[in-house]
Amino acid sequence: MNIGKKTILGLQHVLAMFGATVLVPILTGLNPGIAILSAGLGTLVFHAVTKGIVPVFLGSSFAFISAISLILSQFGIGAVKTGILATGIVYIIMAAIIQKVGVDIVKSFFPPIVVGPIIMVIGLRLSPTAIDMLRVDGLIDIKNAFIATVVVMTVMIISIFAKGFFKMVPILIAVIVGYILAYIMGMIDTEIVREASWIGFSQDAWKHITALPDFSSAGLTAIIAIAPIALVVFIEHIGDITTNGAVVGKNFFEDPGIHRTMVGDGLATMVAGLLGGPANTTYGENTGVLAVTKAYDPSIIRIAACFAIILSICGKFTAMVQIIPSAVMGGISIVLFGMIAAVGVRTLVEEHLDFTNSRNLLIAAIIFVIGIGIADVPIVGTVTISGLALAALFGVILNKLLPENI
Repeated sequence: MNIGKKTILGLQHVLAMFGATVLVPILTGLNPGIAILSAGLGTLVFHAVTKGIVPVFLGSSFAFISAISLILSQFGIGAVKTGILATGIVYIIMAAIIQKVGVDIVKSFFPPIVVGPIIMVIGLRLSPTAIDMLRVDGLIDIKNAFIATVVVMTVMIISIFAKGFFKMVPILIAVIVGYILAYIMGMIDTEIVREASWIGFSQDAWKHITALPDFSSAGLTAIIAIAPIALVVFIEHIGDITTNGAVVGKNFFEDPGIHRTMVGDGLATMVAGLLGGPANTTYGENTGVLAVTKAYDPSIIRIAACFAIILSICGKFTAMVQIIPSAVMGGISIVLFGMIAAVGVRTLVEEHLDFTNSRNLLIAAIIFVIGIGIADVPIVGTVTISGLALAALFGVILNKLLPENI
């Protein structure tokens, strides 16, 4: 594949991750431009650590939103930086433990009967987010639903009927079609684009970048509030890497090793912490793009990372992407999140798991109900554990406790 085609595919990955990566800083009070820069740099760091063979894009993690928001409002950006740096260190410590016990022991906790339902839960838990993008004042808006439908239909038509290279960029084409349609319908305000500068960060961004980590009592509070969330995100990391491997058809647990992917996440998060961005994590949206396009070349992801770095300092482009209507991103998300859930189904089918076996049925049933039915459970203060992490935990425990022959 030539560099021109890879560049277009890379841009498609940037568009897929952009909405969620920008949303996290918007919700927490951090700077969106720094978040995009952190995502690009973090992705390159991840690829360097994982031997460049895992087609993963890293972006802003939603798991840390409440803790970051609280620390930022009470203690400032310096304390947030300290907490996120500590989070990266926790990732690296966990990676060392994984390397010590061995990949076979880690894999024994995540057989197909656990992994398949977890992958399905990842997609299904994200699905309400896609539908919420179509709502106005709590109700689904007719205009939004129409645009989202056009976007979904565009993805389907291009994926099924297009030939050659066009078949590989259905997401990009669908975003362009939806953007143009929304503009024609008067749903896009371009004022923010006209006011944005061509090159450079805002003054607010520079304040965050140049702020030093706070190692006073405020920093310690931030570490206690933010860093423990890494223990919860670890299980989600396992699910994301498993999903990515299932899509690509490779076992990333063995090569480059789950300990390397954890170190990659940790170092990427520390880069974000130094800059003042949110903690990084592997992105399901981009795994969804892989499933749709079947273009698994990791170099495409690295091109996307370079795009993100360049575009993070291009004010007008950042503004243009920020004003992509939620209806367009909602339509894209419906496809991407659905594809992730479908990959989970494929995992179960390919392993020929017998669901007349009560053991398999019970494990899958518990994972589904806990993973989809529970949002977040508070543990201590602002620290919460997600339903997905609980579902994975219960799945792992049941797999070890229930006898094989029931």
